[in-house]
Amino acid sequence: MASRWSRLLDGWLFTWPIDASADRHFNRDMALANRFMTAQSTVATRRWGAPAIVTLAAMAALAALTADAAARQARPAPTTEATAPRQAGEPIMAIVSIGSQQVTFYDAEGGILRAPVSTGTTGRETPAGVFAIIEKQKDHHSTLYDDAWMPNMQRITWNGIALHGGPLPGYAASHGCVRMPYDFAEKLFDKTWIGMRVIISPNDAAPVEFSHPALFVPNAEAVAAAPARAEPLAHEAAETAKTADEAKKAAATAAREAASLTAPLRKLEWLKTRADAELAFADKTLAAAKTDQAKARAEELKQKAAAKAAEAGTQLDRAKADAKSKLDAAAAVKDAAKAAETKKAAAAKAASEAKLTLEPVSVYISRATQKLYVRRNTHKPWPDGGEVFDATIEVPVTIRNPDKPIGTHVFTAMARNDAGLRWTAVTIDNGDDAKDALDRITIPQDVLDRIAPTALPLSSIIVSDEPLSRETNYRTEFVAVLNNQPQGGFLMRRPSVNVPVASGNYWGDDGFGFFFPRNWNSQPPNTRPRAGQYNQPMQQLWRW
Repeated sequence: MASRWSRLLDGWLFTWPIDASADRHFNRDMALANRFMTAQSTVATRRWGAPAIVTLAAMAALAALTADAAARQARPAPTTEATAPRQAGEPIMAIVSIGSQQVTFYDAEGGILRAPVSTGTTGRETPAGVFAIIEKQKDHHSTLYDDAWMPNMQRITWNGIALHGGPLPGYAASHGCVRMPYDFAEKLFDKTWIGMRVIISPNDAAPVEFSHPALFVPNAEAVAAAPARAEPLAHEAAETAKTADEAKKAAATAAREAASLTAPLRKLEWLKTRADAELAFADKTLAAAKTDQAKARAEELKQKAAAKAAEAGTQLDRAKADAKSKLDAAAAVKDAAKAAETKKAAAAKAASEAKLTLEPVSVYISRATQKLYVRRNTHKPWPDGGEVFDATIEVPVTIRNPDKPIGTHVFTAMARNDAGLRWTAVTIDNGDDAKDALDRITIPQDVLDRIAPTALPLSSIIVSDEPLSRETNYRTEFVAVLNNQPQGGFLMRRPSVNVPVASGNYWGDDGFGFFFPRNWNSQPPNTRPRAGQYNQPMQQLWRW
């Protein structure tokens, strides 16, 4: 397959972009030289005559040659844009080569587009590593670099690294972004999609056909059944959510009714206490009476007080019984509401897991942390922009010889085939070759059981020596930077702070809860992202 892709690349149509900036500088310098030589020749002619004319002519010729050489030096050797001579499919990945200053886009069959780029200059180097598109903005202006125009911007980190249209002097000249030709960036903008893989390699790299027992082999029946399973679970989740909401309202109503009995009960208790006190006073009055007339009056008062106390007691007992009945009913409704919430959460979790099986799965295995991380896009919008990624799976992983470098390898499911999925491998960092890297890893069986049967094209497995970058957060898939390569353009930017990721630790109304990532970021939790180079209000994300 690699040779077939090479033949495709060799057969592409090439165009030669013109560096307008170099032309302007060249023309300006030549105009200044001409004006200077004209003025000098006029003066010399007047003073020295014909010999001076010859001398000045030679000087002019030398100046012209020098200016021409300077222009050739300022203007880089032309680089090429290329389009594959076939109908292109959906782009699956882009590979930027820092060494050769070019980017190549690939679909399921191979390369489709290639163009020159300009990456970060010395001290502001573009980071090499593994990224994905997380935001797109058609007409972007930098908030860090004097409102610089960065059209057709496609962000790959929230702290400001992006691909966008820009001037190409023929060498690394940006502040860390990847500049592409303006027309090329515009042509690409509507073809790429949120979550598309972007690999930035120190040197030339390309996907090669690859197979290995550790790569996911989907179950055709499970894949076919997934949509049919997801739909009823989503309906059930909606119904249980409706039931839970109604139970919650009923519980609130019952609690209010129970609470409304408190004041009347207290009043009846006070009336009963007062009636008992009047009865006690009547008893004392009767006991103290000396005459028959006084005893008769005291007896009459006692009888009235006793009747009043009896009536107060009856009312109080009746009210207490009624209150107990309503309190018991409120407690029962509350318990029912709790049970409905539990069922709602379980249904939402089952529905969300079923929905996630319809999405490509991305796995990152880090030798640095000895962990395996799983991401799937929930397509749930976040108020600050972007889409939330599910991260319910994060487990230890066994790597044989964990102290030995393993390299950085990206395995991508390009399309379906008779065996299940057709995979490619891209290696961008020294260590083991791709096969040996996978040979050293043992993925837990329960993880394989959860994700392999329904693995789809565009799924990926990334194996790396590196930990996940702190730029990996709730609105990204994975961000991993090669720490053995210069990354000034990445480190100089303010990092995005620690932010929540969709988690199974708590399931909300839609089945997604959030937790703060712990293993790849030492920053304190904070749900408010800090702006980097691109901190304009972010548009709602979508997929082409």
